[in-house]
Amino acid sequence: MPRLRATARLLRLFLVLALGLAMASIIALGERLGLKASIERRQRWTRLFMGRLVAALPFDVKVKGELPQWPMLWICNHVSWTDIPLLGMLTPLSFLSKAEVRHWPVAGWLAEKAGTLFIRRGGGDAQRLRQQISEQLGEQRPLLIFPEGTTTDGRTLRTFHGRLLAGAIDRGTPLQPVAIQYLRAGQPDPIAPFIGDDDLVSHLLRLFGQDRGEVVIHLLAPIGSEGQERAALAFQAQQAVHLALFGIEDVEPRRQAKAA
Repeated sequence: MPRLRATARLLRLFLVLALGLAMASIIALGERLGLKASIERRQRWTRLFMGRLVAALPFDVKVKGELPQWPMLWICNHVSWTDIPLLGMLTPLSFLSKAEVRHWPVAGWLAEKAGTLFIRRGGGDAQRLRQQISEQLGEQRPLLIFPEGTTTDGRTLRTFHGRLLAGAIDRGTPLQPVAIQYLRAGQPDPIAPFIGDDDLVSHLLRLFGQDRGEVVIHLLAPIGSEGQERAALAFQAQQAVHLALFGIEDVEPRRQAKAA
C-alpha cells in the first residue's frame, strides 16, 4: 500500500513538474526572441506553479499570521527543499539560493527562469550579493532568504548570518520573519527534513510513502531595519523565529555577533 500511494503521488508530482517546465520554456523562448519576462511576471508564474506543487505534496498546511502589505525581505528557518514551494505559494516572491542549485537537473533550470538569485558560499562575492539584494528590494520586489545558510532537522535553529541583511539595511526595508514547522502526530517530523547527504529521489520516496504530515507557517511581526546594525538585526529576527518554533528565546547573542 505505501508503494502504491507513493507511486500515485509521484505521478501527480511529475505532472506538476511538466507544467513548470512548460512555463519555464515559454520564458526561455521569450528570452531567445528578445522578449525578456519581467521579474513581476516571473514571480506571478512562480507563485502559480508553487501552489500546484504544494497541492501535490503530502502535507496539510496551516498559515498563522498575516501576509505583509508591502514588499519586504522575508527570512525563514530552513528545513527542507519543500520550504520553497510552501512559502512561494503565499505571495509572489523571488528566492536567494546557493549556487549549486543552479546545476541541479530540472530544478536548477526552473529556479533560474523563476528569477532566483544565486550565491557562492565563501566565494568572496559579498559586495555583489549585497548590491543584488539591495537592487531587488529597491525595485519593490519581495525576496526570501534562508539566513542559516543550510537546512536543519527542525529541532534546532542555527545562527542567522547578518551579512545577508546588509541590502535590506541599505534600503531601510523591513524584515518579514517566518518560522516553518513540520509536524507528524504533534511532534517534529523526522521525514520532512532534507539534510546531510540525503538525495532528492530517496527523500521523495520516503516522504510520499508516508501518511500526510502537517506544516505550520508562522508569519511573524515585521522588524524594521532602518538604522540597525546587521548582527543585532539578524539576532533579533533569530529570536523571533526561535520563540515561534520552540516557545523560548535563544540566548547566544555573542556567537551571532561573531558570525556576522
